[in-house]
Amino acid sequence: MIPDHILSRFPKLTNDQMYHLLKPPTGPVRMILDTDTANEIDDQFALAWALLSPDQIKLEGITTEPFSFQHHQSDLALAKTFIETGPQNAAEGEILKKYGDWAQRLMDLGKDPSAVNFTTPEEGEELSYQEILHVYEKLGMDPGDLVFRGSPTYLTSLDEPIRSPSAEHIIERALAASEQPLYVSAIGCVTNVASALLMEPEIIKNMVVIWTSAFPSRSHRSNEPSLNLVQDRLASQLLFECGVAHVYLPGYHIGAQLSISLPEMEKFVRGKGAIGDYLYHLFTNNPIHEQLGITDISWRTWIVWDMINIAWLLNPDWVPTDVLTSPQLDDQLLWRNFPNRHLMREAYDINRDAIYHDFFQKLENAV
Repeated sequence: MIPDHILSRFPKLTNDQMYHLLKPPTGPVRMILDTDTANEIDDQFALAWALLSPDQIKLEGITTEPFSFQHHQSDLALAKTFIETGPQNAAEGEILKKYGDWAQRLMDLGKDPSAVNFTTPEEGEELSYQEILHVYEKLGMDPGDLVFRGSPTYLTSLDEPIRSPSAEHIIERALAASEQPLYVSAIGCVTNVASALLMEPEIIKNMVVIWTSAFPSRSHRSNEPSLNLVQDRLASQLLFECGVAHVYLPGYHIGAQLSISLPEMEKFVRGKGAIGDYLYHLFTNNPIHEQLGITDISWRTWIVWDMINIAWLLNPDWVPTDVLTSPQLDDQLLWRNFPNRHLMREAYDINRDAIYHDFFQKLENAV
């Protein structure tokens, strides 16, 4: 849990202040997109959609997060061993249950599960930076000075925020004089956001963090399956504790409804300019499929989770939300709910069809 000496640094917003910041947007918004763009393929969809919506989103920066799947490495290797030897106890059986299918697919392809090359967080951050520039190129747009490198690693101490161009840019834009709050739309881990909050706690007075990850805050399930949450546990815990205005968009099973199929990609995305062809290429050459040993995608859908953040900003009715009290995230990554906590906004549903309809129309209009 977050120590009191950390929490005492943050201003305490009144309920009236929080309701004001958390009210659904009704016009063009100031936004920074905080993204692990090369993690898989969903960030590129979200980024392209934001860039194709200039009348609704005033983009004030794109900041890059680290990412890595290295936390799976040891258990994936163990699963290979347990497939060959059989599990000897319940703990080994649980690992085999979680990782056995993945390990077996790789073995069937002649690949060694213990030799999978997982990107390091630092490599992930740099790949994301370059991928942002690539999306701009495919859109025929100039990124100018809007793209910022972020943290090369995760927080190891709340007393030692990671200073980066991304964290500093978040601070600078949040402190800029404006009648509108700065929306930081986070679609990866929240290392940059947490570092910015720790470096300059005053920014919570005019900033709203929109984050997609994990299970609803009243769920009793462990949030460990959420990549965005599990990579930087300290940053995730801080987001729910520090009192910043927060619009929480659960991935399970709200964002998970944003699946898209190969026939839809072929009809509505492929051929819609260079960006449409690139998004189609990503769908049909998904690096996560290769990592997981998946070869036949003809019948599979893919979840474009991160579009949920852009959707709420474009039209909050597409992602219905309630104002609730913020939970705590404990060290076992379980939610703990207590009375008299500060407020946040949380999604409980999503209009998948309306979201994709708008996205497809903007791709079509951009050709």
